[in-house]
Amino acid sequence: MSPTVDEPTVPADQLAREVARRRTFAIISHPDAGKTTLTEKLLLYAGAIELAGAVRGNKSQRHAASDWMEIEQQRGISISTAALEFELEGCHVTLLDTPGHQDFSEDTFRTLLAVDSVVMVLDAAKGVEPQTMKLFEVCRSHGLPVLTFINKLDQPALDPFELLDQIERVLGLAAAPMNWPLGDGPDFRGVYDLESNSILFYERQEKRGRRTAPVAVASPSDPAVETLIGERRQRELIDSVAIIAGAGTRFDADAYRHARQTPVFFGSAINDFGVEPFLRGLLTLAPPPAPRMAGADIVSPTDRDFSGFVFKVQANMNPRHRDRVAFVRICSGRLQKDMQVVNPRLESGLRLSRVYRFFGRDRETVPEAFPGDVVGVVIPGRIAIGDTLCAGRRVVFPPIEQFPPEQFAYLRPSEGRHKRFDDAVAQLAEEGLLQVFMPTLGVRHPIIGVIGSLQLDVIAARMSSEYGIPCTVDRLPHVAARWPMAPVAQLQLPLSGVVQATDRLGREALVFESDWVLRYTIEKNPLVEFRSSM
Repeated sequence: MSPTVDEPTVPADQLAREVARRRTFAIISHPDAGKTTLTEKLLLYAGAIELAGAVRGNKSQRHAASDWMEIEQQRGISISTAALEFELEGCHVTLLDTPGHQDFSEDTFRTLLAVDSVVMVLDAAKGVEPQTMKLFEVCRSHGLPVLTFINKLDQPALDPFELLDQIERVLGLAAAPMNWPLGDGPDFRGVYDLESNSILFYERQEKRGRRTAPVAVASPSDPAVETLIGERRQRELIDSVAIIAGAGTRFDADAYRHARQTPVFFGSAINDFGVEPFLRGLLTLAPPPAPRMAGADIVSPTDRDFSGFVFKVQANMNPRHRDRVAFVRICSGRLQKDMQVVNPRLESGLRLSRVYRFFGRDRETVPEAFPGDVVGVVIPGRIAIGDTLCAGRRVVFPPIEQFPPEQFAYLRPSEGRHKRFDDAVAQLAEEGLLQVFMPTLGVRHPIIGVIGSLQLDVIAARMSSEYGIPCTVDRLPHVAARWPMAPVAQLQLPLSGVVQATDRLGREALVFESDWVLRYTIEKNPLVEFRSSM
């Protein structure tokens, strides 16, 4: 029997209003397309920060608000999803800045499960790149609406029609331009808004961050346009708008909401150009929270019973706290501080006494939160990635898939502080950053499994900087781990090339040195299932 829990009530009209004004989205891109820069500039225009930080630069420059880890600041890349919340024009916005590097794609995958829409950033000179394609497939599989921002128009770029064609041809997503670039690189003059018939000028001598008002015109053929941008650019604009009107994709709100079409905006994030109209479009077009499936049940955000799920766990966000924060996406009802909930996996009640809202690494306590919000709760050891939290009606959201590790290494402490070392490794494993395999024979150092090699560098850096435990990472040639659905003692194994181990939950696992050894083991044990994840 489930533990008794508090069932906080909230007036239905208040809950509906709060849900309607929520906008929860993630930003995805290939590395170096300008994702984190766009994140910073969105926050700047929203008034959430006073000065946009430098993603790269010397030590005197500010770092991006979403890149709060020391290793992120050193390398100028995002390696962990950051939650940033702010209010703007009556909307409560939750922005999740995801890692762009493929080695951290599992963190991005989990984050995409927690949002209602996505912003896709493309480099105007490169178009759709491999990591963008991989992340978009996750968006497609979950039916997430996508808005596109084509960045870096201040640099030489592909033809805008070629960029739209790439989106349609490579991603299979209709592309509807919302504005149109006037040149690119040294010849870039601004964008023409196709809906409002106005020109937003880009002037290089302006101070970055200064906001210019668009100039309204009657149409691309208005004589005023020639005065503003010159005869040649006007002629090019007239031709482009004619092609869009005749053969282009018109924006269709229903097609966007059902993930069949993406509205496309052009601009230059680093120069603060085109960001403000994109942000206005985001608030207008992006959907509020929608119903979610929990097994056979449909959970509506306006259901009065509280529910949510954990999609991320993060340790050591603030050196003063040294706690582990579980990030919860609220799916229905109202969360209140100190309320009692159930974790169905443990069949136990939990009191949410510490509930936080985050802005990067900065946190503040919140008395309540609503569907669409992402909050952090601190209950060490009692919440894991994929857990459902609920009050009142019992629901269980689908488990979150763990990616099979592809690279392996022994992790050894440089000094003999083994108790702290084991605790630190366990915390990083709780985050989903690594998987731990303890050999049952021979060497008694843990084998860590990760998706990509850069994660091994991150693990070593975080063990040193956050836990004060310098470590040696000895990379192994092994390529795969499997969990046999039969006792290892009953298996026919090759004489070499496979490590017998247990994972952090004590389950038997095998780590294989080559694909050939893996295939051999499967062939010799035809009646046994070998799972790639648990």
